[in-house]
Amino acid sequence: MRGLQTKEKEESKEKEIIKRRCHMGTPRLIGLFAILPVTGLLTISFFVLFTLRTIKENALKVFGYVIVALLWTAALLTFLSGIYTVSTGKCLMKPMMHQMMKMRTQEMMQSGEPSSMMQKHAGDSMMKR
Repeated sequence: MRGLQTKEKEESKEKEIIKRRCHMGTPRLIGLFAILPVTGLLTISFFVLFTLRTIKENALKVFGYVIVALLWTAALLTFLSGIYTVSTGKCLMKPMMHQMMKMRTQEMMQSGEPSSMMQKHAGDSMMKR
């Protein structure tokens, strides 16, 4: 019973930390970084369209236009998710990533992996000296 209460307290503390981080403006900055993949996707689509001008086969042209449409769709979705993050400031991925990391840590603790990993890394650092 006591272990369950402490676990619930730890989870509520972790949620509070995540909420505080979300309100600090970090997600808004991350939303601005959505411009980078959008720029990359649009640049690739430009070069695909540029090479389509020289191609004479219709089947290959259709395939190129399909690729360009998929690239534009991916760029649009990425851009819209960036706008949503900037405007709302909500962390959509952080809680999920935090939960996945917590589950992985629990699995490692149950399997005894951390002690073997620590021994491996300690051996590696000794070899470097």
